[in-house]
Amino acid sequence: MAEKRKMIDPEHPRISRARQCRLLGLPRSTSYHQPKPRSATDLRLMRVIDEAYLLYPFYGSRQMLRWLRRQGYTINRKRVRRLMLEMGLEAIYQKPNLSRANVQHRIYPYLLRNLRVCRPNQVFATDVTYVPIQGGFIYLCAVIDWYSRAVLAWELSNTLDATFCANAMKRAIAEHGVPAIVNTDQLCCAEHNWSYVARAVMWSAGRRGGGGAVSFSTLIPSRRDDGHNMGGWTQTFDSSQARTARLYQSITAHR
Repeated sequence: MAEKRKMIDPEHPRISRARQCRLLGLPRSTSYHQPKPRSATDLRLMRVIDEAYLLYPFYGSRQMLRWLRRQGYTINRKRVRRLMLEMGLEAIYQKPNLSRANVQHRIYPYLLRNLRVCRPNQVFATDVTYVPIQGGFIYLCAVIDWYSRAVLAWELSNTLDATFCANAMKRAIAEHGVPAIVNTDQLCCAEHNWSYVARAVMWSAGRRGGGGAVSFSTLIPSRRDDGHNMGGWTQTFDSSQARTARLYQSITAHR
């Protein structure tokens, strides 16, 4: 709405203000509205609430109200709650535990602890991130070699399912051979049937979801001897609208 209000030109020589509002789908009163600046009282209360929240981050609106009244402020709870919402302050408290693992899922051990990774194709790692594009985002799955940090394969998808992750792993194994260990997270291990991977492969996963498999912002140039120069690979997946728009149009070609 704010962007539409900026498009209204009250001094336009041919189109009246009322017609501009109709064309933009705005109530005419909106074009006349002048937002009131924040009152000095609200600014002072917000500063006091912010300082109190640093000392007592477990205070919600009720406890914050009682604390303010003890300090001599005349205020009601609705105002405290409104100011805390505008400031993005929320009491820190114990919330429902929504991270319990499915007991039917197998728990894979983490095999990289104290392991010396000293050669390519010893450990593969895979993880999923998302790439911002114009109008939304797409998911990116990459498989890297743990030793060289070379990107062995990658796949794009507009849905977060296991298929494009499996396709990336299939391509990495087909082009670079079977590794000794594949490291990912527990969810990736449990969500897909990896029966196409050789039985000799050992699966490794962090206990709490992320296994630290891929850090897309810290990929370094490849040290592999087979000529795979992956330095600057992440720059292909930046958030510029022109490049990501073309990237989005080519999703079906990559899948």
